[in-house]
Amino acid sequence: MMLGQHGEELAVKFLREKGYKIKIRNYKTRIGEIDIIAGDGDTLVFIEVKTRESLEYGHPFEAVNARKRKKIANVAMLYLKRFEELPPCRFDIVSIYINNGIPECELIKDAFEV
Repeated sequence: MMLGQHGEELAVKFLREKGYKIKIRNYKTRIGEIDIIAGDGDTLVFIEVKTRESLEYGHPFEAVNARKRKKIANVAMLYLKRFEELPPCRFDIVSIYINNGIPECELIKDAFEV
């Protein structure tokens, strides 16, 4: 299993343990993808998962730069077109560092605004 896929599997388990209800995984559009769309109470959450086995280039969450955030927001807007009444929404990041085979998961709620 590739690192990204493994990270997403870990993230789903981690999020479920925190009470999130997973709605969609790998929501793809012509302009990009969102790793996970989930419910957290009444809030619709768009979640980016970043996984690394080394911190040489920084922590995983640091890879979600301005360009990536804009792309995620644009994909989220396409997804939200299906709703007549918009639910409360937010953007979270699950940062996973696999340290000597042991995953360290971190949830950054409301990681960015658009």
